[in-house]
Amino acid sequence: ELNDVAVANNLAAFEWGRRCAHDLSAVLALLQPAQVVQFKKRTPLEDVITQREAFLTDYQSAAYAATYRAFVDRVLVQSTPALAEAVARNLFKLMAYKDEYEVARLHTDTGFLQRIAQQFEGDYQLVYHLAPPLLAQRNDKGELQKRRYGSAMRWGFQVLARMKGLRGTALDVFGYTDERRTERALIGQYRASIEQVLAQFSPERQTLALEIARIPEQIKGYGHVKERHLNAARQQWDTLMTRWVDQRMTA
Repeated sequence: ELNDVAVANNLAAFEWGRRCAHDLSAVLALLQPAQVVQFKKRTPLEDVITQREAFLTDYQSAAYAATYRAFVDRVLVQSTPALAEAVARNLFKLMAYKDEYEVARLHTDTGFLQRIAQQFEGDYQLVYHLAPPLLAQRNDKGELQKRRYGSAMRWGFQVLARMKGLRGTALDVFGYTDERRTERALIGQYRASIEQVLAQFSPERQTLALEIARIPEQIKGYGHVKERHLNAARQQWDTLMTRWVDQRMTA
């Protein structure tokens, strides 16, 4: 204080010195990071594909999952592991779109119910906030509004989950909405883009190919939120495909 130089820092240093002399282990414990950073090993490509193939089997069927596996395998043969992994992750994202059947399946999954039971005790009740396209009301912007449903909805989920085989067929009453039509069409549109990329692929063009393959990462959310992200993604998608064609023509 007399020297009037870094007073606060010097006083703090003396205080920490006293603490170290008194209980060094306590001081060292305070210096430990609040969260230990752990580096996760990158999942091998085959595991990425196998995990998603298993999910799609539960999501729809083994045949549906087989179409996913066959397409990704072909990308791997005709390009590079990096592009194959990008397609594996993003084609899965499109093929596993969360419709009414999938919401029902996930909510009746035993693992989900067990996690709920571990978090709550006593006489608790499950409440669902849903916006079924065929039932929900819309606001002034035309956006579907969520409505509260009681725990009895779980029984309806159980019935609906067993009807997943109707997905995409003429008997799929949910499949006639604009949102579901768009989601199904996106799968074909994405595959067509990747087919176009594979037809003219070379290692030198991998950077642009990866940008195209990762477009679905930008399509987030549900309902009107997803629609907004999709509109933005489509603009970039078109731009990237134009660049792909232009590069081929000038090569």
